[in-house]
Amino acid sequence: MGKKVKLPKTECCVSKKRCERCPIRMLKEGTLPTGYTVKKRKLVRLDGKKVSKKKLAKAA
Repeated sequence: MGKKVKLPKTECCVSKKRCERCPIRMLKEGTLPTGYTVKKRKLVRLDGKKVSKKKLAKAA
């Protein structure tokens, strides 16, 4: 079995110490799934469609 991929949260929780699943942290590290970015602390898709956890799991 391989290492389980951590999915990003749909919104940043603004903790001082960024959590492991923080979308801002994942964007900076380059571990955010392709086709996703962060705007105004929220996870968004590049094509403008709504973010769903089901599609996010498939992208990862």
